[in-house]
Amino acid sequence: MSFWRAVLCLVFPPLAVLDYGCGTVLIVLALSMVGWVPGVLAALYVNIEYSSRR
Repeated sequence: MSFWRAVLCLVFPPLAVLDYGCGTVLIVLALSMVGWVPGVLAALYVNIEYSSRR
């Protein structure tokens, strides 16, 4: 995961997972609406998981 992707996870989590599919974006968006921290944690988790697979 790049530095700018991590910054994007902190600033606007749904935008950081945009290239991982619609379902992922909706889940992160819903978690961000519940609270900022769950959205950020979900976005970071998704980005770390997918970057380790590539």
